[in-house]
Amino acid sequence: MDYEILKIELTGDIALVTISRPKALNALNTRFFEEMAAAIKEVSEKQDVKVMIITGEGKAFVAGADIAEMVDKDQQQGTEFSKMGQKVFSSLEKMEIPVIAAINGFALGGGLELAMGCDFRIASSKAKFGQPEVNLGMIPGYAATQRLPRLVGLGDALYLLLTADMINAQEALRIGLVQKVVEPEELMDKVMEIAKTIASKGPKAIRKVKYVSRQGMLSDFDSGSSLESEEFGSLFKNEGEEGMRAFLEKRKPNW
Repeated sequence: MDYEILKIELTGDIALVTISRPKALNALNTRFFEEMAAAIKEVSEKQDVKVMIITGEGKAFVAGADIAEMVDKDQQQGTEFSKMGQKVFSSLEKMEIPVIAAINGFALGGGLELAMGCDFRIASSKAKFGQPEVNLGMIPGYAATQRLPRLVGLGDALYLLLTADMINAQEALRIGLVQKVVEPEELMDKVMEIAKTIASKGPKAIRKVKYVSRQGMLSDFDSGSSLESEEFGSLFKNEGEEGMRAFLEKRKPNW
């Protein structure tokens, strides 16, 4: 696909996807969803890529969905626009490799929903977060009503969803919406450092951790634990043997 909005850079075993529509504060439109779906497929097919990072160009990560595109849609078109975004963000969760959101600025509305579709979030100290849809007489369309309570708890989620309050990075860190906050000039270096750390671990183990953890969130505790046991066992006489032998022999594993 010829990308107009996304920039994809491969640095060793790490893929960096940058949303580049800065004049529109990287607002999400149909073209974005088409390109992100293509980017997910492209990166997923590269067996040597172990981590993907998503960030934004300019002063926004993503400042929301493109209201100019949405305003004339009828009810059916609105529903389909919601389903399109939900499908793409769900596919981030279903990627085998970890996906990190590097939140450089505004992550509002659909932008925060995109960030929540990633596996975890690292934020610039200047980043801002919110779900302002009720200001427009709307509700979120890309699963914020489902992901936000699961990430921060129902009370904090409903506070953000009902008040449309915009919070800063430290507040986002306090409620567990992001995992780390760093200075703006350090953001990409820190995220790349984290990505490289993950990429250095057992690649099968990393993928199984993501799979089992996400499946566990969708099932009961006992079912999730049973799946963990199965995947734990699958690494014996496999990648796990190499990792354990390397530990005992005091050498680096040969993944």
